[in-house]
Amino acid sequence: MARVEFHHGVGDKLAYACRLLRKAYKAGARVVVTGDAASLRMLDKQLWVFDEQAFLPHVFASSNEPLPERMSDTPIWLAVDPTTAPGERSILINIGQDMPAAMGRFDRLFDIVSNEPTDRQLGRQRWKAYAAAGWQVQPHEVTE
Repeated sequence: MARVEFHHGVGDKLAYACRLLRKAYKAGARVVVTGDAASLRMLDKQLWVFDEQAFLPHVFASSNEPLPERMSDTPIWLAVDPTTAPGERSILINIGQDMPAAMGRFDRLFDIVSNEPTDRQLGRQRWKAYAAAGWQVQPHEVTE
């Protein structure tokens, strides 16, 4: 059964995503991060500067730009449409407010929900939809 780790109560979704991605990268995971294009662009920029001691290899793949083949090996893939990510990737991280596309392609899904009221409400709706789709939902309350 597929699993959703529902991280809620997050103060800064992008900073939290950076820390989660650092941990996944150190574990050797191949990850796709999905959300709206504006959030992914901000995450792309933040991944370059959030940790002066570490580099997280990543690529932002917008749907209208073909990327060189050599970039397919990049372990962290930022994409509005997760189906564009090449190769086997076991983890999907959702920083968006909608249900991510192609969830069934991944073994694990991390859904990050902020303290912002609209994001919390949309997160509740996604939680119900995950459960209705047969995914095992595991809550993780974040206290930063």
